[in-house]
Amino acid sequence: MAKKAAVMIYPQFSMQEISCLTDALKVYFDIEIDVFASKKEIICSEDSFQVIPHKTFNEFRPEDYLCLILPGIYNPLPALFDEENIRFLRMLKGSDLLICSISCSPILLAKAGLLDDVHYTSGMWQEMAEYLPFVPHQNFIHQPLVKDKNILTAMGFAYREFAVETIRTLGIDACEKGLFNPVTRSYTEEELTFYMGKENFSEFLEEYESYLTQKEER
Repeated sequence: MAKKAAVMIYPQFSMQEISCLTDALKVYFDIEIDVFASKKEIICSEDSFQVIPHKTFNEFRPEDYLCLILPGIYNPLPALFDEENIRFLRMLKGSDLLICSISCSPILLAKAGLLDDVHYTSGMWQEMAEYLPFVPHQNFIHQPLVKDKNILTAMGFAYREFAVETIRTLGIDACEKGLFNPVTRSYTEEELTFYMGKENFSEFLEEYESYLTQKEER
């Protein structure tokens, strides 16, 4: 079974909308994240972080990945008119790879023809959905989260639900322990005291001492 997840990025992508998901995959479940783009060059997120993708689309092999994640886009036009993005997504039509798309990014799936026979949701403006001829707005469902076939879509404010449903769909975890649940009650001191355990603390001390040694040797 593949042990990696793929993230597709483009100018003005939203890290915030997928970071719950990607952090959980990597930190909680030890699943590697590969970042793909049309070119291996710096891409600025919507909040001005500079990201260099690991790979370009011609290095993508669907069988190596559990899912493909598309973050939202502040301004979708640069991504929409990068034909490499659309060509890459179009190659996935008919694939059973789980495609997880949030906020405005389903507009890219629409242009690639992946939503022609799929119910979906999206954060794109209604005027855009009705004007653009490639957007199958008749398939749009007015819900925060929609899963149909191998495509999972969500509105941007449902980023926690997006993360949980992706993890459930992949069969990695049932998320029954309240993963990403909001704070809804007061906690005791005991509940908010966390221990690493002897083995992890020993590893921490060993690494800590190695940093001290390096500092002394400079």
